[in-house]
Amino acid sequence: MPSTNNSLQAVLDRAKNNNISQEKTEKVIRRKIKQSKTPQTKKTNSRTDTVLIGGHFHPTVLRQLRIIAAEEETTNQALIEEALNLLFAKKGKKIIAIND
Repeated sequence: MPSTNNSLQAVLDRAKNNNISQEKTEKVIRRKIKQSKTPQTKKTNSRTDTVLIGGHFHPTVLRQLRIIAAEEETTNQALIEEALNLLFAKKGKKIIAIND
């Protein structure tokens, strides 16, 4: 989607060049502003009471994770859950990473 400022300026420029009334120009501008607003998205129930844990890794890490997920017919999420639980167990902590 083009930048709001550029599209609004284009409307103003067209109105100026075509001698369009100020009222009509304002209606178009209001419509452009309304269209440019980001729609509100609802949180899915599966993510209620959860947090995102992430990190930045080399792209080959993601590729390998996806390959393993495909081979095991599972998801990246499930593999990360398994990895966290293995880490917790290794460190003597309670296994708590359970994705419902």
